[in-house]
Amino acid sequence: MSKNSFADLYPSAWKGTADRSAVMAFAKDYREFVSRCKTERETAAETVRAAREAGFRDLDELCAAGAALKAGDKVYVMRQNKAAAFFVIGERPLTDGLRLICSHADAPRLDLRPNPLYEKDGMALMKTHYYGGIKKYQWTAVPLALHGVAVKKGGERVSVVIGEDANDPVLYISDLPAHLAADQYKKKLADGIAGEELNLIVGSIPLDGDKAEGVKAAILGLLKEKYCIDEKDFASAEFEIVPAGGARDAGLDASLIASYAHDDRICVYPAFRSLLETERPAFTSGVLFVDKEEVGSQGNSGMNSHLMENIVSRLVRLSGGDLFDRDAALENSVLLSADVCVGYDPNFPSAFEPNNTARLGSGPVLMKYAGARGKSGANDASAELMAFVRDIFDEAGVSWQIGGMGRIDLGGGGTIAPFAAKYGMQVLDCGVALLSMHAPCELASKADIYETYRGYKAFLNSAAEMKKYLG
Repeated sequence: MSKNSFADLYPSAWKGTADRSAVMAFAKDYREFVSRCKTERETAAETVRAAREAGFRDLDELCAAGAALKAGDKVYVMRQNKAAAFFVIGERPLTDGLRLICSHADAPRLDLRPNPLYEKDGMALMKTHYYGGIKKYQWTAVPLALHGVAVKKGGERVSVVIGEDANDPVLYISDLPAHLAADQYKKKLADGIAGEELNLIVGSIPLDGDKAEGVKAAILGLLKEKYCIDEKDFASAEFEIVPAGGARDAGLDASLIASYAHDDRICVYPAFRSLLETERPAFTSGVLFVDKEEVGSQGNSGMNSHLMENIVSRLVRLSGGDLFDRDAALENSVLLSADVCVGYDPNFPSAFEPNNTARLGSGPVLMKYAGARGKSGANDASAELMAFVRDIFDEAGVSWQIGGMGRIDLGGGGTIAPFAAKYGMQVLDCGVALLSMHAPCELASKADIYETYRGYKAFLNSAAEMKKYLG
């Protein structure tokens, strides 16, 4: 293949964009969303709030009332305060299948341990545990914020955000200065910072008097005064440590966005917007935002649970169907696993196979398979499904591209696609390409975000028949 073959097949979406102001406006809305929603709880709460404002009704309340669903109805579900799903009922019966988009709402981060706070050598620190695949050294010497919730005895929930307001203090994990790092330099990059060294510095002023561990006691006093949190409340809390500050435009032409948690808010937001703008589709359309993808999709809010199956059961029941109808609805569905893909990075060309690696700015990535080495853990979408989705995108004039996870012997990655495919439905990974995936600050193209939104909207509203492609 020629040197420019990929660019010839999948040209820059910027070249085909007639209204760049629409791209920039959509990117601005997304930038505000990703800056507000740094945790899975915040993402679920914000999407449910916006859906209710748009007229979506609580599916659980409708089930309790014995209501019936009809075409055009809009419903939502919240689970564990971490996962959410939204549906617009279509004209076709549910047994004909649904058009679904599923993203994950969690992101790589640091979590506070259940007993985090201690004092050492005149400083108060907190112990963390890393969540998901991170490069540990990237989390040192940068401003950090704390987001989360403590559930006190009796069930009272206390929400906490520290480090985002301009007047807030930030948290910090120290690193060795270059002057004293001779031994550290001898280590492998992965071992330069150990997990047990990712300790937050949270204070240094002791209480007046001779009280032992006076700095720790002072920090506990501050938490008690502002949030009514005692030390034992950490045991029933979920506190996440994330980079402080919001998303920023990047590049001298402002064509890019640099942000924490593009993976996977950058797919959540286009999917959610596309559903909000869906009124009366041919097939019932839905978007699901699940938790725990970064640690294997386990748990009752992850995709490897019966979450989706249970929700579809409720939809079928309120539409007059039974368990056999539910099984048919799941088997006949088509789902886009809306997750990010690695983008080609000209700073590290040896990590990529250039003819099969997505470029920033060429639209959403159709990723036939993810997985690692020999496609291990991959869903591997069929040729028929690839043709079905590309035809929908082409008909809508959406710029799209193919992509993978870089050179096959270097590593790889997984998505929620295999967990959805177990129901027999057609599943394809489709999302936005990133640079520096899983870093505290990732990079994405505004054109890709906008084209992904257009592609998702076309998919949810398409009346195309998958069975035509299956023969």
